[in-house]
Amino acid sequence: MPPTTEDADAPANAEPGPSLWRNRDFNLLWASQSLSDLGTAMSNLALPLLVLHLTGSPARAGLVGTAGLLVTMVCRLPAGVLADRLDRRRLMIACDLLRLTAYGALFAAVTANAAGLALVLTVVVLSAGANALFSTAEHAAVRSLVPSVHLSTAVARNEARAYGTSLAGPPLGGILFAAGRSLPFLGNALSHLLSLVAVLCIRRPLQGPRAAPAESGRAAGAEGLRFVLNNPFLRALLLIAAPLNMAFTGMLFAIIVALQRNGTSPALVGAAGTIFGLGGFLGAFAAPALQRRLPLPKLILVLCWATTALMATSALFATSVLAAVPLACAVFLGPTANAALFGYQAAITPDHLQGRVISVILLVATSAAALAPGLAGLLTAHLSSAATMLAFSLIVAIAAIAATFSTGIKTMTTDA
Repeated sequence: MPPTTEDADAPANAEPGPSLWRNRDFNLLWASQSLSDLGTAMSNLALPLLVLHLTGSPARAGLVGTAGLLVTMVCRLPAGVLADRLDRRRLMIACDLLRLTAYGALFAAVTANAAGLALVLTVVVLSAGANALFSTAEHAAVRSLVPSVHLSTAVARNEARAYGTSLAGPPLGGILFAAGRSLPFLGNALSHLLSLVAVLCIRRPLQGPRAAPAESGRAAGAEGLRFVLNNPFLRALLLIAAPLNMAFTGMLFAIIVALQRNGTSPALVGAAGTIFGLGGFLGAFAAPALQRRLPLPKLILVLCWATTALMATSALFATSVLAAVPLACAVFLGPTANAALFGYQAAITPDHLQGRVISVILLVATSAAALAPGLAGLLTAHLSSAATMLAFSLIVAIAAIAATFSTGIKTMTTDA
């Protein structure tokens, strides 16, 4: 379907304008969130290490990560409503202030040897909620900062940011934790301070004009869901993206378990995750060129069928770190697909619905991925590692068949 936006929601910067590299406001947001994401990645590595130091309990360390994931999922849909109803700049500032305060308090407590599990869980819950709200508002605001012709490229740059910080953050967090247990949390607090300053310096409004909301919060959330379900392409894509995300997460978990079972050294086990992340990082840089050659419907089909074959290939090397190489090749196309998808979504979604539509898409995709480690663990308990990997390849094959015959994918126009 062609782009359909309401006149009142049309972005003021619809003209192509200068290149994205000369877009001051977008670059301010991108650079500041690169630092913020790096701080978050450092803390995500340091938090379970801190809990292990404080309690000696792996179960309690796992509880911290689970609490963060659950809070993020619970907050995702309300975050979309708030991002569409409230001033996005003020919302992002409030999130940064909350995260700055939380991690500043944790830094002070760890420095004073006064940190406990209750404080760590409080910081995790508060920061996970703020992260969900900030990221939703940021996604929604990109449409107001970037001309429509640059939306896909902007999303590709954000993909590169995400993969880059996921590669650099954990090693840096480990180094800082070894130097001083409080240092990763100081670094994260400072990253949110810089994010706060950058958001304050952005000149353009982060949303279009809005009428006063007449519906309740529940009705507002339902409106975003209806928009997604009434769009044949977005509706079909949800059914495809969920198993794809689950399969990627499950495959990586299965590879790690297989390597540990085989007695592989921890350094090589960690290398598998690095190889996977590197595939996505390189793919993010290649995304603009790939988008020019592959329209979104064809890109989805290529991604699904290539991923099916590459995951099956990984199963041939189930007990070797080489299993991560085909998986990295599969994730190479992921950033291009995400950039094209969210660029298209931003172009066809009215500004007053951006947050809610994004929250629906992210909730479906991340919820499925959150189930993957449990499913992979269950499969590996009863099947060989190779059979487990083939099971995830089969999940993607089902998604590929659905994409091949989906009328929503076939009839999607590419002029958004």
